[in-house]
Amino acid sequence: MDYNEMIRIRRELHQIPELGFKEVKTQKYLLDYIHSLPDDHIEVETWRTGIFVRVEGTIGEKTIGYRTDIDGLPITEETGFEFQSRHEGQMHACGHDFHMTIALGILTELVEHRPEHHVLMIFQPAEEGPGGAAPMLESEPMKRWWPDTIFALHIAPELPAGTVSTKEGLLFANTSELFIDLKGKGGHAAYPHQTKDMVVAASALVTDLQQIVARMIDPLDAAVISIGKITGGTVQNIIAEQARLEGTMRTLNAGTMDFIKSRIEKMTEAIELRFDCKATIDYGSNYYQVWNQKTYTDQFETEMNRIHVPFKKANEAMTGEDFGYMLKEIPGFMYWLGVDSPHGLHHAKLNPKEEAIQTGVKAGVQMLHHLK
Repeated sequence: MDYNEMIRIRRELHQIPELGFKEVKTQKYLLDYIHSLPDDHIEVETWRTGIFVRVEGTIGEKTIGYRTDIDGLPITEETGFEFQSRHEGQMHACGHDFHMTIALGILTELVEHRPEHHVLMIFQPAEEGPGGAAPMLESEPMKRWWPDTIFALHIAPELPAGTVSTKEGLLFANTSELFIDLKGKGGHAAYPHQTKDMVVAASALVTDLQQIVARMIDPLDAAVISIGKITGGTVQNIIAEQARLEGTMRTLNAGTMDFIKSRIEKMTEAIELRFDCKATIDYGSNYYQVWNQKTYTDQFETEMNRIHVPFKKANEAMTGEDFGYMLKEIPGFMYWLGVDSPHGLHHAKLNPKEEAIQTGVKAGVQMLHHLK
């Protein structure tokens, strides 16, 4: 696939972002391209809105997995591109249009130059939520073509275009959404004694939650609890019957995430007693840590040096990635691909440099031909 073809595909995919498990147009676009390739040595299976493509190797002693994500985000695009999203309120603001284009480029190369080992290309839906990796691992095609090892990439706006970066061990944190709903008793603002005020209860709970990281977590064990949104009440002179907290949690240790959730549950129970109300907790989408095997990150650095792709040692990040569930079950690694955008991931003006697509294809093909 030449450069101009890759750019055309990226821009067409950019215009049709779809949310998790609703990637119908995206799946059709990908399948149309995949079915245009010679099919002598490939098999294709669909799962919900995802796709599996198995490339038969010339020797086939093992199977190497390569995963890409395909969904968009509920963000209104503000780039001003001629190829801006045509789906109102939805955007490829995390680079999944890049990821898919690179995967199609890799697949094209593998069809033209068959690898020694079998390759399983995984086009995964719902990475941004509600989470597609864990259920995809349980699918029939995945179990039938189970990889011996697996890897994936993610664009990095802060790195120079075409630079790759990774590290052994933890790369992405454990993350979880957090939604807490409180229900009390509303009433007139002039008669607070006849009500159970959920704005006050929510405010107290937010303050309580800050104690977890500040006073219950080892300072050397990084963790974050952030409440980004509070809603409650209807107008200024009616005491709120309901309130809702929305936030996120991130930890560098899986056990720390379990501890934080247990403390949140205890504190929420205490709020129920203090304010005589009812509370429910929903953890929403959860992401397991991305843990890279040293054997593969070492080989990746060696192979990148061999093909003269700039390599930079990464630091762990508090971002979350659904791919962690796959690495939990299958040894492998993930790496960053620099795209040099002035705006970061999940930003309405994300503008990655398209020349990085070629590097992504080059790096992926090299690893799929030489991964040990």
